Amino acid sequence: MKHTILAAGAVLALSSGFTAQAADAEKPQFLSDWWHQSVNVVGSYHTRFGPALRNDTYLEYEAFAKKDWFDFYGYVDAPRFFGGDGDSRGIWNHGSPLFTEIEPRFSIDKLTNSDLSIGPFKEWYFANNYIYDMGRNEAGRQSTWYMGLGTDVETGLPIGLNLNIYAKYQWQNYGASNENEWDGYRFKIKYFVPITDVWGGHLSYIGFTNFDWGSDLGDDQYRTSNSIASSHVLALNYDHWHYSVVARYFHNGGQWNDGDQPVWQAEPIKSNGFGWYLVAGYNF
Repeated sequence: MKHTILAAGAVLALSSGFTAQAADAEKPQFLSDWWHQSVNVVGSYHTRFGPALRNDTYLEYEAFAKKDWFDFYGYVDAPRFFGGDGDSRGIWNHGSPLFTEIEPRFSIDKLTNSDLSIGPFKEWYFANNYIYDMGRNEAGRQSTWYMGLGTDVETGLPIGLNLNIYAKYQWQNYGASNENEWDGYRFKIKYFVPITDVWGGHLSYIGFTNFDWGSDLGDDQYRTSNSIASSHVLALNYDHWHYSVVARYFHNGGQWNDGDQPVWQAEPIKSNGFGWYLVAGYNF
């Protein structure tokens, strides 16, 4: 599946991770005491990772883990599992049957038995972000690996904050010209702010922003060398159930140049603006 599924999956993976941390304090009954997982139904509206706006509703499995030197979250989506607009493709209508993203981080401090903290930077990681779109054919496949350095930041407040900076190696990319090469960089910031207890659950604000730059794709017609995707989540979490409303702002979403008019498309590219998500899921 194309980039259109990435937004909700990544947001919810982060949200589930912090949900699991909050829920740990109340000792809910999960299948594992460290590998937390959920199944979600995600509805998306006006996502902007491709040259055309996309709406669809899909099934998602996600997982979060933090144990010793290992920090992880990831998800697997079945695109358009419950349907979508006429332009969207997925598991049932000859589109991609599977889209996945994982973000494993390995603690350098714990693996080397060292304290590498510097000021507010309390722990350092070898950070990775791998994205794979199975696709039905070469034009529908993507395989991207971001690798670099990450850190957790001590804010002095009940706020979770981590930073990651990556170099990107691009294998398949839907037939684009930047395949099979090192191609640019990404800076990612994630944050979590507990708000209050309400309706018997925990209300939180969760966000993350990806800044991408330095890509050779900007040499191609209709494409750009940079993009920004900034997600903002209001999440209501219970021991097992969770519900989220997500607003995601795109600038050059999917590295498509906003306002350009591709010859194959009836309308100009709309890669700047907001996309929206509604999510309901069960943690187990």
